[in-house]
Amino acid sequence: MKVQMHSVHFDADKKLLDFVQQRLNKLETFYDKVTGGEVIMRLNNKDGNENKTVEIKLLVPGTTLFSQEDAASFEAAADAAAESLRRQITRYKEKTLSH
Repeated sequence: MKVQMHSVHFDADKKLLDFVQQRLNKLETFYDKVTGGEVIMRLNNKDGNENKTVEIKLLVPGTTLFSQEDAASFEAAADAAAESLRRQITRYKEKTLSH
């Protein structure tokens, strides 16, 4: 799956980009018609531990699936966002197959 990755207010290292790509590649096991995606990783200036945001947009035929998660690390936020998208993909797939 072709995914564009953007990091805002910091430079993401290759290890982090590979981690996010792996998580998104796993989503293809649930639905193989994902045409592409976009990931935005952002450092927030808010107080507390959960100052890292990951937004993931997945393009599937007919719609766009989106998830945004905050966490103490980009890996945890990416995990949570990917899990949310997994549920959305499952629901979308069930809905489209029932028609």
